Amino acid sequence: MICPFCKADDDSVIDSREADGGAAVRRRRECNQCKRRFTTYERFERADKLVVVKRDGTRVPFNPANVMRGIVAACGKRPIDEDTKAAIVREIEDELNREFEREVPSVEIGRRVATRLRAIDDIAYIRFASEHEDFRTIEDIAAEVKAVQESPKDVKDQRQLFE
Repeated sequence: MICPFCKADDDSVIDSREADGGAAVRRRRECNQCKRRFTTYERFERADKLVVVKRDGTRVPFNPANVMRGIVAACGKRPIDEDTKAAIVREIEDELNREFEREVPSVEIGRRVATRLRAIDDIAYIRFASEHEDFRTIEDIAAEVKAVQESPKDVKDQRQLFE
């Protein structure tokens, strides 16, 4: 590894640990020349990039930033922190890479985003679903809102049930 300070190619690894939930390795290094410390990350780079098949049949490379943009638009000013949004994008990207070899339909990506938003925030879910499901009338939106209100919410922390 080349030192970012003195550009020497002589360093020692001081500490290594898992990062990003196992998706990366964080290494703390020390330059043997200038004695300054720096951090590097190693991530697995996929050789085969996913291609998204859009509704009109066009194909574009998968871009996690597009997924994030959709989530941010749906969340608006809702109280959902950035780490949660980033985690959703990472989880979906990992799932898609595990389950699909080369091509993934855009509706599948939208379905997975909608499922996660539904578990976090009903309003963000309705906002996202209104675009993803391509609602045409106010009745379509009202029917989805009614379905959300009537469906039980997943219990995240089930320990409360046993107290």
